[in-house]
Amino acid sequence: MKFTRRSALITMALLASLAAPMVATAADKLMVIITPSHDNPFFKQEAVGAEARAKSLGYKTLVLVHNDDASKQNDLIDTAIARKAAAIILDNAGADATVAALKKAKDAGIPSFLIDREINATGVAVAQIVSNNYQGATLGAEEFVKRMGEKGDYAELVGKESDTNAGIRSKGYHDVIDQYPALKMVTRQSANWSQTEAFAKTESILQANPGIKGIISGNDTMAMGALAALEAAGRKDVIVVGFDGSNDVRDAVKAGKIAATVLQPAHRQAQYAVELADKYLKTKSTGKPEKIAMDCVLITKANAGQLESFAMKGK
Repeated sequence: MKFTRRSALITMALLASLAAPMVATAADKLMVIITPSHDNPFFKQEAVGAEARAKSLGYKTLVLVHNDDASKQNDLIDTAIARKAAAIILDNAGADATVAALKKAKDAGIPSFLIDREINATGVAVAQIVSNNYQGATLGAEEFVKRMGEKGDYAELVGKESDTNAGIRSKGYHDVIDQYPALKMVTRQSANWSQTEAFAKTESILQANPGIKGIISGNDTMAMGALAALEAAGRKDVIVVGFDGSNDVRDAVKAGKIAATVLQPAHRQAQYAVELADKYLKTKSTGKPEKIAMDCVLITKANAGQLESFAMKGK
């Protein structure tokens, strides 16, 4: 068989292409999305937002839940490593407890992109995208002070003590409220972000402090627990302010049962993490600092109708 110069060049090019390593496309890559329990609509919307954006960019997805159990989270990160994930999107199970697990993923060549909660380390995750919890808490506190008329006894329900956000929100609340000496905090109790615990704690608070005028809550789930206890006690006079921007609290705000909440954009935050992960996988850089804060929005009766699934319509 006689080879021309052209056929020889074509043959050489074909052999070179066969010898070259295959370049993986997004469709060959897996994004592992890990959040707390989807029983909480905030965390469900994180997972929904991240999964939808990852699929729109062509990635396969694996959605997992750690239930705020650091040991289970460690096992799930091991799963991501075993599955050779391209990236991990994570709302973590503890600011300290998560560090070692993410170092393990980093050592395995898997970058992590955190949402909602920070960890107590830098240089371990590629990005830590959180709501500006302090800014949001000051918005909620200012509305609380206004609705309280700058005076009266109140209680504070805080989240998990191990969660950085719980402390940041509480500080934001007090940096505003403590400027008004006629506002007196009669008790500060952790309800661990739980509606059931908030209901029980509020029942006890009402028994011990029948003159209470307000309850400021570290999240909407606890605010809904407090509202249920107040309604069971026939107390429609107590001002309640939450934090998250859930549909349940939105509806309670529209009905005049809860004074206000603070929206942290869970859905957009999760989508942004996926977008940064995609950029990092393609360019080895996000072009952004590791820590990124997204501002919160005060939700009252005036704008509650624009809120849907932790996002403002049209935003």
